[in-house]
Amino acid sequence: MRTTFVSRVFGNSLKKKSFYFLIISATGAATATYHLTANPHWLTSHTDRRSPLYYITTSLNGAVRSSRSLYTITANVVDYKCSLQGLSPDTDQYRTILSEVHLRSAKRILNLCEINQGFYIKAGQFVASMRQVPKEYSSTLASLQDQAVPCSFEAIKEVLISNLGSDLNKIFVSIDEQPIAAASIAQVHRALLKDHQEVVLKVQYPGLKDRMRMDIATMSFLSKCVTWFFPEYRFQWMVSEFSEVIALELDFIQEARNSVRTAINFKHSSRIRVPDVFQELTTSQVLTMQYCKGRRVDDLEYIREMGIDPKKVAKVLVEAFAEMIFVHGFVHGDPHPGNILVSSDEKQGFSLVLLDHGIYKSLDEEFRVNYCQLWKALILLDSHKIQQVGQHFGIGKYAKYLPLIFTGRTINRDSKAALGDGMSVEEKTNLKQEVKSLTMGDISEFMESLPSQFLTVLRTDALIRSLTSKLGAPQRMRLLVYANFAFNGLSSNPDLDSQFALRAVWNRIMSRVNYVQVRFLLGLLQLLSWLGDTRQVVITWSKQVAFLINQLIGMNSKMNFRRENLRHCNI
Repeated sequence: MRTTFVSRVFGNSLKKKSFYFLIISATGAATATYHLTANPHWLTSHTDRRSPLYYITTSLNGAVRSSRSLYTITANVVDYKCSLQGLSPDTDQYRTILSEVHLRSAKRILNLCEINQGFYIKAGQFVASMRQVPKEYSSTLASLQDQAVPCSFEAIKEVLISNLGSDLNKIFVSIDEQPIAAASIAQVHRALLKDHQEVVLKVQYPGLKDRMRMDIATMSFLSKCVTWFFPEYRFQWMVSEFSEVIALELDFIQEARNSVRTAINFKHSSRIRVPDVFQELTTSQVLTMQYCKGRRVDDLEYIREMGIDPKKVAKVLVEAFAEMIFVHGFVHGDPHPGNILVSSDEKQGFSLVLLDHGIYKSLDEEFRVNYCQLWKALILLDSHKIQQVGQHFGIGKYAKYLPLIFTGRTINRDSKAALGDGMSVEEKTNLKQEVKSLTMGDISEFMESLPSQFLTVLRTDALIRSLTSKLGAPQRMRLLVYANFAFNGLSSNPDLDSQFALRAVWNRIMSRVNYVQVRFLLGLLQLLSWLGDTRQVVITWSKQVAFLINQLIGMNSKMNFRRENLRHCNI
C-alpha cells in the first residue's frame, strides 16, 4: 500500500499542530490583506451602527475559517501530486489510486464544510450538483443538502424587527418559533397574518453578507494560490460562478421578482404552482410568501401513499424545467429536492410547487436558440452540427464530448441501441482509450471555456437528472421531453434578422417543415422505445412460461416414474 505524502508530513501530531498554527497566522494575514485590497471601503461602507468588537470578532472568525480552508486545500493538492507521482495514467493502478485520493480529498472538504458552515455548506452543495466533478466528490458532498444548522429565533426576530418594524404584533397574529426548514443562508418560519392568511417567512441569517465577503475572498485567494503552484489545477471559474450565484441568492427582493416572473410563465399550467409573494412584507433580508402544502419531491413513501405514480411526477418535473430552458429562457438554477414540493390535488392527482427562486439565469436569445439547435443535433446524431454549435459556445475541440455529457452516449450512427440506452461495449472501449489522453489541464480548459449560462444549464440538468433517477423514470423519458421542447423552442422563434417579408415567410415555412420532420422522428423513436420495452416484456414472459412448462414436465415425469415403480411392486 502506498503511503501518502500527507500522512508522512502530518503523521506527528506536534508537527501537525505547528503547521496548523503557521497556517492560521499566514492565511489570516494574507486573506485579510487580499480582502481589504479587493474591498477597500469594507469597514466604512456599512450603514448600521454595530460595535468595533463585532468587526474584530468577524475578522478573527474569518481568519480561523480561512486557515482551515488553506490547510484542507494544501493537504488535498499535496495528496494528489505525491500519491500519483511516477504512475502512468493509462494503468489500472493509477485509476485505483486516483479514486482513493478523490475520496480522501472529498472527505476532507466535507469535514471543512461541516465545521465552517454558512457559505461553505452552500459551496459544497454547489460542487455536489455538478456532474463535471468526480463521482467521489458528488456522492460524498451530497450529504450537505440537509445539514444546515438553524439559527436561534431571538436572532431571527431581530432581523424581522429591523426589516418589518419594531411591532410585529401589528402584522402577525402569530409566528411559529420553530423553523419548518433551514438552509445555508436562511431559514423558514410559518406565520399567520392579521387577516388570517397563512404565510411563510424566509429570513436571512444575521451578519451573513460580512461573512460572505470574507469567505468568497478566501476561496478566490486559495484558488489562485493552487493555480500558481500547480498551473493545471485551475478552479477560478468555479469560484466566479459560485460568487455570482451567492450574490443573487442574498437579494430577496430579486428573488420575489423571479418568483412573480416564473408564476406568469407557468400561468397556463395547472400542474405547476408558484407561491404568491407579499411584496409589502418583503425586503432584501425577509421574503413573505403564501404557505403551500406538500412534501419533498423525492419523498417516494408519501408519493406512493397518495396513490401518485412517481414516473408521472418525474415527467411533469422534466417538462417544467425543459420549458424554462428551451422556451422561456429563464432558468431556476437550484432545483434540489427541498425546493420542489409534491402537493396532492383532487382534480388531477398532484401538482408541483416550485420554491426558492433566488438563483435564476436569464438566457440570451442567441444562447437559447443555439442550445435548442444542440439538442436537435443530439437527437439527429448530427456530429457536424454539434461541432458547429460548440464553436458558438466557445468550447471548440471539446464539443465532441457534449453528447456524452447530456445523453450518456457518444455520436455513433452505427449504434443499434435505442434512445436513452447505455453505451455498448465497443463505445465504452473507444471512449476509455480517448479519455486516457485527457489531462487535468484539459478539464480545466474545458470548464473555463464554458459560458456562465452553459454552466447554469449543466448544473440544473444534473440536479433534474438525479431527481428523475430517484423517481424511477428512465433516461429515455428525459431525452424525449428535452428534444420535444427544444423543437418547440425553435419553431416558436421567428427569424428576427429577416429584412424581407418573403424571406421571413419562407423561413417560417421551412421551420414548420423541420418541426414536422422532427416530430415524426420523435414519434418513431418513441415507437421503437415502446417496441423495445414490449420485446423485453415478451422475452421475460416467455422465459417464465418456459420455466413453468419445464416444471410441469418435470412433475409429470416424476409422477410417471412413481406409477411405474408402483406397477412393478404390484407385479
